[in-house]
Formats: sequence, C-alpha cells, structure tokens
Amino acid sequence: MAFNKRVKIKELLEKDYIGQEVTLMGWVRTKRSNKNVSFIALNDGSSITNFQIVADPNIINEELLKRATTGACLKIKGKIVASQGAGQQAELNAETIEVLGDADPEKYPLQPKKHSLEFLREIAHLRMRTNTFGAVFRVRHALAFAVHKYFNDKGFFYIHTPIITASDAEGAGETFKVTTLDLKKPPLNEDGSINFKEDFFERETNLTVSGQLEGELAAMGLADIYTFGPTFRAENSNTARHLAEFWMIEPEMAFYDAEDNQNLAEDFLKYVINYALENCKDDLEFLDKRAAEEENAKKADQRSELGLLERLRFVVENEFQRLTYTEAIDILKNSNHNKKKKFQYLVENWGVDLQSEHERYLVEKHFKKPVILTDYPKEIKAFYMRQNDDGKTVAAMDILFPGIGEIVGGSQREERLEKLTQRMEEMHIPTEEMWWYLDTRRFGSTPHAGFGLGFERLVLFVTGMGNIRDVIAFPRTPGHAEF
Repeated sequence: MAFNKRVKIKELLEKDYIGQEVTLMGWVRTKRSNKNVSFIALNDGSSITNFQIVADPNIINEELLKRATTGACLKIKGKIVASQGAGQQAELNAETIEVLGDADPEKYPLQPKKHSLEFLREIAHLRMRTNTFGAVFRVRHALAFAVHKYFNDKGFFYIHTPIITASDAEGAGETFKVTTLDLKKPPLNEDGSINFKEDFFERETNLTVSGQLEGELAAMGLADIYTFGPTFRAENSNTARHLAEFWMIEPEMAFYDAEDNQNLAEDFLKYVINYALENCKDDLEFLDKRAAEEENAKKADQRSELGLLERLRFVVENEFQRLTYTEAIDILKNSNHNKKKKFQYLVENWGVDLQSEHERYLVEKHFKKPVILTDYPKEIKAFYMRQNDDGKTVAAMDILFPGIGEIVGGSQREERLEKLTQRMEEMHIPTEEMWWYLDTRRFGSTPHAGFGLGFERLVLFVTGMGNIRDVIAFPRTPGHAEF
C-alpha cells in the first residue's frame, strides 16, 4: 500500500509540488459536487488548512465518490496542479481514490456545521478532527516542545519525579489514594483504622500533587533541573479552571535567589509564547478569529480589551512589572474599583489571599503589563518558602497574566534547617516523615529556588480557549473519566 510514501498537506502547502504525482491520505471535511466534477476538502491533521481534491466522475467511479462523505478516510493518488479557484495555490487532480474507512453520514456526529464545545466534550474521542481542536493540540505540542528546548539549551536536566508518593507537597490533603487493598474488606488495626502495612507499599500512598520536593533533591546534586509530568488534585471543583489530572512544569535551581527565579520565569514564559507565535501562525490566526467571535457574544463590560494575538504579543514585548504583595494591596485598596464596590471580593486588610479579579485588575487596568508579585504573607503560603527578615512574609512570587490571573507560582526555598523545621512544626507537618527532605538542609545546604507552571493554564492562555477542559485531550474532572 506504500503508506510511508504519502505526502503531508503541510508540506504541500509549504513547497512547490506543481506537476508532481503524489499520494495524500486524510479525512473528508466537506464534499460538493456538480454534474462534471466533485470537490473534496481533505485534512490530514498536519495543518489547519484543508487541501482541495478535484475528482472527475469519468475517472473516479461514481459509487466510490458517494462513499467520500464527511468523516470518511481516503487514500488519493494524483497530480498537483495550479488551482483554478481562489483561496489555494494548488489542488490535486485525483487519478485513484481508495476508501480506507467509511463514515455513515446518518450516524457520524461531526457534520460540517458549528458544534458547541459542550457537545464536543461529550465526543472527546472525535473532537480532534475539528478545526478548533486540531489547532489547540498542534499549539499544545509546540509549547511542550518549546519547554524542553528552552531548558535543554540552558543546560538543565530533565528529571522524572514519582507519580506515586507518600508525601503531599502542598499539604492540601486533596489527594487520590493509591492502594491494592480490598476496599470491601480492608485489613484493620486493633483501633479500627486501616492496616496499610498489608498494602503494596506497606504504607499509605497517593498520586502526586507536585514533583517539586523530589525536584529539590535532584537540584542538590545536578544544580539546574526541571520536571514536566502529570500531577493530580482530588479537589471537587467543577469549574472552567480545574482539572483532576493536569501537567506541571517545575524547574528547580541550586544557587538561585528570589530575583534569579523571577528573571528565569519571565525569560521562560516569553520564550515559549514567542515560539508558538513563530511556529503556529496559521493555527493562532484561526484561534484569534474564534476568540474574537466569542468576545463579541459577551456583554460589553465583560469583553477583553485585547485580542488573542495582541495578548500574546503584549506578554512577549513588555517587561514584567515587579512589586510586592504589600504594594499591590495598597493599590487595590485605594482603587476606584474597590471603593465603588465593583470587586466581588473587596480588599480591606493586609493578609488576604488575592482573587483572580484582583490579579487581573493589576495586569489589565492598573499596570497594563504582566505583573510579578513578590513577598506574600507567610500565612497564605507553603511551608517550604524562605522566610523574609520581617518575620511576616516569605520570598514567594506569582506571575499574573491578562485574562487569566496567576499563571506561575514559585519561591526561593527555605534552606536553613532550623527555620524550615520550625515552620513545619507550626503548620503541623510531620518532620519525621520528611526526614529525607530535611537531609538536604543538613548536608551541604545552599540557597535554591524554583517555580511551578500548570501546563494547561499556559495552553489556555496561548490558545484563547475559555475552558481548561478544552486544552487537554481527555479531561478528568469530578464525575468524568471517560475515554
């Protein structure tokens, strides 16, 4: 069948193949016919652009052409010629067509019309055949590749941290348990609690919420490392911003302080977004138009001031504004937005956790550029963050983007054993179970820092999609684990 000799549509669009015989394979998007000829729009996933196939019924069997319905998969041989119509420079005159897979038009759910994103989530096993999701997942791939390229080119080492762990890095307690015990009849201790000594790992384990703690261990020997893997949060949040399974990028660097951390995070974000702008032009132009249509359907006061491509360039071309949490609270507290009670959550006291509306106000209204917020109150941050000399704040940083709020969270880590142990005791984190983590502070401790970026949050920003379930192939959310 010579499958390996097919030419991808992306290649046909980028190079001059006019006059050459080629083999194309792909799925029918649309077909229109008149008495003399059939026009088939074929897509093979390599590009958002379909390629036009011209099929003459005097050459191609009419019964065969009837099977070339939307969704059917075809293998087509023919000659590339200059296109007679507008919109495409070349087209293929079909000499032979083979149907690799039929799609009954009465049953195939993806017909040439606009389907809602909610409907497409119900058929997530087919939705990558649409223009929107083809574009989203090509952009997702480019971003993932850019992540690895950026860190590799900077001399970082890629570390695979465990998916099954006995520690909860965030102390959230919202973890998925991992067990081989019989849930109907688990072994019990004398006090009635479950005897995990009889479990596979002989202790209680769960799916990881972060690779950071293990990443810190690796940085204490390799200096500059990053993780990029799946993480899990058993948070019962059925919102457009939450997933139960998502991917995290977590670099960790020895010999970095808080400012070094901020510099790296800003440079990294600009690099990966610029990579997408340079390598996904057609897909991003399509997604930009799609996002504009969605914005136009909103009420005027809810519309974003910037289009998708404008937002991406806005991040790449602007220096990020840096300010402390304390400065941000003063700005928010004294803003007309707060005084006129336009915030859903009014900002009244120092120490409150900022909401997405506050973060977006700082970025979109006040500074009109991306923002790096630093030095948060220690009470609202994790145990491992380095305590500042004021005794009230920690060397944390969050990066805030337009339309989305927080996209990166990080900190300089607490490298001083006494301070770290004291903080863990204050937060009731058992130090005896974290002996391995504390060992990195006992033996050859050094200042180090790192940050975490939820990959889906990045893809959401770059593609302009409104729901995080639409930027991962098979979303896992409360009540949904299909496909």
